Order: sequence, then C-alpha cells, then structure tokens
Amino acid sequence: MTMPGSPMVRRRRLAAELRAIRESTGKSGDVVAAALRWSPSKVSRYELARTGLKPPDVEKLLDYYQVTGARRAHLLELARDASLKGWWEDFTDELSPGYQQYIAYEHEASSILIWHVEVVPGLLQTPAYARHIIANYGLIEPIARGMIERLVRVRMQRQQVLTREPSVELSVVLDESILRRRIGDEQVMYDQLRHLAELDDQPNIAIRVLPLDAQHTVLGPAFGIFRFGSLADALLQDVVASEQLKGIFTVEGEQETHLHGLVFQSLVAAALDTAASKALILEIAESLVK
Repeated sequence: MTMPGSPMVRRRRLAAELRAIRESTGKSGDVVAAALRWSPSKVSRYELARTGLKPPDVEKLLDYYQVTGARRAHLLELARDASLKGWWEDFTDELSPGYQQYIAYEHEASSILIWHVEVVPGLLQTPAYARHIIANYGLIEPIARGMIERLVRVRMQRQQVLTREPSVELSVVLDESILRRRIGDEQVMYDQLRHLAELDDQPNIAIRVLPLDAQHTVLGPAFGIFRFGSLADALLQDVVASEQLKGIFTVEGEQETHLHGLVFQSLVAAALDTAASKALILEIAESLVK
C-alpha cells in the first residue's frame, strides 16, 4: 500500500530545501526577509521548520529565488502535504507531542535501525504482547482499559510502514534477554517469538540477536536511527530517537547521529547473522510449549 507522507517530516524536508536554495544564491536570511517585507525571524523559523510553511509564502519565496519547472512543482507539493494531518493526529488526546513526532519519523523514514535491550520494539510486537506492556504502565500511572486498547491500536497502525510501497528497510538488533523475558504467559511469548521469525522472512526486514555470551561490544540504552531518502540526499539529517517511560528522547546533531550509527554497526558485527538469529528465536519459542 502507498502511505501518505508525514506532514512533520515533509515540513523538515521543505525547510531544508528552501534553506539550501537560499544559501546557493549567496543571500542572507536578513536580505530575503527585507525583500519580502518579512521579519528575519520568520525566515529563520521557516528554515528551521519551527513553524508551518504556508503554501502562499512558499510561492513568494520561490518567485523571489526564481525557482521554476519540476523543482518548483515538487516544493509546492511538499508545502501542500505539510499542511495535511497525519493519521496519528486523530489520537492527540492519547499521544504526547513527542510520541507523535516519533511516529512521524517512522512514517517517513526510508530506513530504520533499531537496537533494543528490554522488550521487542513496537514495530515488531503482536497485539497481545503490546497490550501487556501498555497495561503494565498502569502499575506506575493509572490507565483506563479503553485507553489501553486505543494505544494498542496505534501501535498496530504504526506497523503499516512495514508493508507499504515503497517499503521501509528495517534492521533490528535484539538483546537475547528480550527473547527470554516473560511478557504475559507462555502463549503470548510463543506467539510473539513466532511472529518475529515470520517477520524475518520479509525481504525488507533483518532481525539479529546479540547473544548473552557474545564478546562485549559497545552497548548502551535502546535507540532507533531514522534515515530519510538516499544516502546522497544530505538535506535531511538522520534522527536518533528512543522511547522513554514518560517521553521520547531525540537527537539530530550530525556528530551524535554518526556515533549512534557506529554503535549500531558494532552491535551488528557482534550479533548472530539473521539465519542463526531466527534459529535461536524459534528454539526459544519451542521451549515454551514443551
């Protein structure tokens, strides 16, 4: 299926392209602002994607920069898309702004790299497994049963990125302890592990397991790296984000995202290959029903 783009990420892409166009002309933000009778802060906010770019304002910028043809049409389409709502915005009462942003990154990314150390990542969870995890938040903060089901529905809808066209490339490294940590009963765990093995058969998904007896490597808390477009597209920087108990921690600096990429490479090198990982997952699953 074809998924619509994320407005938030489209806004970032549009802002990055407009900034690149301005820099290619050699004009400062102050010069552009003066020419359009805008405040310098308005140009800055647009180029940093801190405020939405209205299509009429984008047209004014493109007129000023004398951008025509296919590139102009592409940028105006981005501007229109950026003004639309993402499906997750129908759940604003249930989702924090940080979580909505996290979903938007998933929605638009061309590839996602995930390292997880405690539970199966949300993109790979079964409904029953997700329900147990979400319900357990109630041990810390009360959560209504109806809210639990809505959050499970959100988590399942997030997984549509795995079957969209064009497909997202997903590479995951799981600590072996995740496969052995009991979430729910034996049936919940068996179904979850079988689901992981089935997902690993999809050509766009690679799941590797870091065994408990592996040589020590660069470890650390769970994180995801979101990449947008081709490697040649330098307009949109990688984003690193991790789901925390009460929110989302996000890093966008080039140096930090590069370091997280190196950590992920070291984890892949230390982990079992995908075939051995699948065999281990199935072995642990079968041990639950003996």
